[in-house]
Amino acid sequence: MSELRCDVIMVQLHLKRGDQSLFLVETSAGVLVRDLVRHVTAVYNGRLRVDRICSEVEELWKHGVTLAPSMQGLTEQQVEELGLLDEWVERCKQVQAGVCVTMEMVQEALDQLRGAVAIVYPMGLPPHDPIRMELEEKEELSGTQASLQVVSEAECQLWWAAKELLRDKKLHDYIGRNEKTKIVVKIQKVHLHSH
Repeated sequence: MSELRCDVIMVQLHLKRGDQSLFLVETSAGVLVRDLVRHVTAVYNGRLRVDRICSEVEELWKHGVTLAPSMQGLTEQQVEELGLLDEWVERCKQVQAGVCVTMEMVQEALDQLRGAVAIVYPMGLPPHDPIRMELEEKEELSGTQASLQVVSEAECQLWWAAKELLRDKKLHDYIGRNEKTKIVVKIQKVHLHSH
C-alpha cells in the first residue's frame, strides 16, 4: 500500500508529536498499522523537508545563494584577491500543506518549490546549496537540529489512548470498525539499540 487515500475513507487521525499538532490524515479502520506507519512517516518527513526548504528559501531571499565551501568565511576582498569565483548566484514562494495531508500534497509542495527556484535561478543552484541538496534528497542532516526531528519508519511508534499501535495489527483492533471516527495519535521516535 503506497498511498492511503483520502477520498474513499473516513477515520481521521490528528497527528501530534509531544503537544505540537502536526497534521490530519484520513484512513480506513481496516488499515494495517504497518502501512499507516509507513504513510505517516513519509508525510511527516516530507513536511519537514518542505519546511527546511522554505526556511532556506527565506535565507536565499535575504542573503543570496550560499557561497561555495571554498569561499565560506572569506571577506569579499579576500575572495577577489584569491580570484575565487562563485558562478552561481531573489525570491521564491513558500508552500504550506493543507488539511488531509497526503504524499501527493507533499510532492506537489516540493515540485512548486523546485519550480519557483528554477524560475529565479534558471541555470540552477550550485551543488553545495542547501535548497538544491534538499530538492535532490542529498541533504546532510547529521549533527543538526533538523536531524533530531526526522523519524525513520523503523523508529516510528504511533500511540493512541496510552497504547502503542502495534504494526502487525489493524487500526480497527484499537478503535473499532466505525469509519466515522476522529482520534488524536502521537508520533514518537523510539531509539533502536543494537545488541
